[in-house]
Amino acid sequence: MDRVAPYHLKTLLAIARLGTFQAAAERLNTTQPAISARMRELELQLGATLFQREGRRMALTARGRQLVQDAEPVLAELDQVLMRAANNSFATGIVRIGTGEIASASCVPGFVRQAQARFPGVTFEIEVDLTARMLESLLGGKSDMVFLAGPLSHPGINTAAIGSLDLVWLAEPATAAAIARDQPQTIWTLPAHSPIHHFVREAMAAGDVACGTLNTCNNVRTMIGIVAEGGGIGLLPETLVRDELASGALVEIFTRPARRIDFLAAIRKRETEPVIASLFALAADLEIDPLRVDRRAVVADEA
Repeated sequence: MDRVAPYHLKTLLAIARLGTFQAAAERLNTTQPAISARMRELELQLGATLFQREGRRMALTARGRQLVQDAEPVLAELDQVLMRAANNSFATGIVRIGTGEIASASCVPGFVRQAQARFPGVTFEIEVDLTARMLESLLGGKSDMVFLAGPLSHPGINTAAIGSLDLVWLAEPATAAAIARDQPQTIWTLPAHSPIHHFVREAMAAGDVACGTLNTCNNVRTMIGIVAEGGGIGLLPETLVRDELASGALVEIFTRPARRIDFLAAIRKRETEPVIASLFALAADLEIDPLRVDRRAVVADEA
């Protein structure tokens, strides 16, 4: 039994979480043959079968489930002890973070800077994606934490609110003049799964905006460019169009929606990695619009 090492148990937990040897190998930055060898060693030492194949995935046996349940808190405590002793420099590995485009252009760069300072030995992999795919990746164990637009309620996910953004109806000046003559316009918005898309639909249903055609684009920057070139109007996050508003390239055309778009950081509810838990606590202190926080502070000082 003295040949069972922590890396055997970490490998077991990675396979249990991700479902395949290949996914575990990618998560642990090693090869699939190395993962298979570790599990053969562990099963030989324990005298028990821990996995059985179900299609393309590896399912835990009853003995395997019990071992995972018993090992998770032990390994988490060991990692915390070592991290405290080494002032976080002990922490290594790869942390995969998913983010939507809006968060990636606002709070995520500052978060990564703080995270690198706290965990200098950790490698970060950032992927910008759509909300639906980020949730799938998080629940499947391919991502460790994600930043996305809310609301979100899922029994397997813990979330932390990181603020909200104003949305503004925008057009370039010539298009805005046409709207003043009550001409229906081409509307650009994010795909149907986005909260912004729902806000646009609500405005159309209420008669607040006259729609000629409704077009979607899954990239906010591309959509801003289309609107700036006179391709239509759009409901866009104010924080991403401040330069265009300041220069006059885009102008506001309707009253801003009373509702704002909320943003969240999210991890799996059963996450046991101390590094991920620490990063999630760090993310909970973020603000999606740092400039808005700075303005509030200035106003408070002046008062």
